[in-house]
Amino acid sequence: MYTIQQTPTYPRATLQANLVLQRRRRMMRLYVQLFPRYVICVLVAIFVLVPILTAFIGGFKTSGELLNSPFSLPIAWQWQNYANVLTQSMFWQAAENSIIVMLATVGLLMVIACPVSFVFARMPFRGREVIFNIMLIGLLFPFAMAILPLYITLRTFHLIDTLLAVILPQVAFGLPVTILILRNFFRDVPQELEDATYIDGGTQVDFFWRVLMPLARPALATVGMLTMVASWNNFLLPLLVLNSPQLWTLPLGITQFQSQFSTDWASVMAFISIAMIPAIIFYLFAERYLITGLTAGAVKG
Repeated sequence: MYTIQQTPTYPRATLQANLVLQRRRRMMRLYVQLFPRYVICVLVAIFVLVPILTAFIGGFKTSGELLNSPFSLPIAWQWQNYANVLTQSMFWQAAENSIIVMLATVGLLMVIACPVSFVFARMPFRGREVIFNIMLIGLLFPFAMAILPLYITLRTFHLIDTLLAVILPQVAFGLPVTILILRNFFRDVPQELEDATYIDGGTQVDFFWRVLMPLARPALATVGMLTMVASWNNFLLPLLVLNSPQLWTLPLGITQFQSQFSTDWASVMAFISIAMIPAIIFYLFAERYLITGLTAGAVKG
């Protein structure tokens, strides 16, 4: 005779306790794995935020407080430091020049990069990859290496001491990375959308303007934000090509303000803090598109 061995049964409370214990163990292993990442993120956040907060809070101190205890809160909040900066006509002139340069750079860059990226992504022709790779060589050379030939070229075309001497080089040096990001995004748009446009009687221009560009808003926001911040913070190029104080941008305005108020470091901190605000606002508005735009084209699917 064969005997049937029955599976042992456990009380329901025991099973639930085992499930809870297993869940806690999995969560503990997950916390152990993620702990180093959280530590790194916190350290990076501290590394980034401490200088920004020090500048903002330093603008509310006196110069003596700033030198003696730069990381402490002010004893009395000196609001007049920020008021003194905002009443300087030089500040508003530099801010106006920075806005003009930034908007012109972003606009011209988009006008050139979007059609070029579309051609590299959706129009096959002989030598396309070779031309594209040659263009990407521009990513290997920093701006500092091209200072001398750039200055000679701008002087030849009588552009020195004009805002175009800042705008055009910024566009030229921003084209490789912009085209790289937009091309990857355009290339991954499904072919079915383009075929549907042709079936409806559209052309490549219709596909570009009516289908591709609305879909490319995350990538456009990404390259737009990167260009805005780079243009707003650019110091070396305006320093080389702008001689008239009336044309100086905010980074140069900070040096001029510092020379006028060489002993008033608190007011200088207030000037720097106000100059940082637009760049922070640019990032906060476009932050949700940044990761999507940078990873566009990274995964085939």
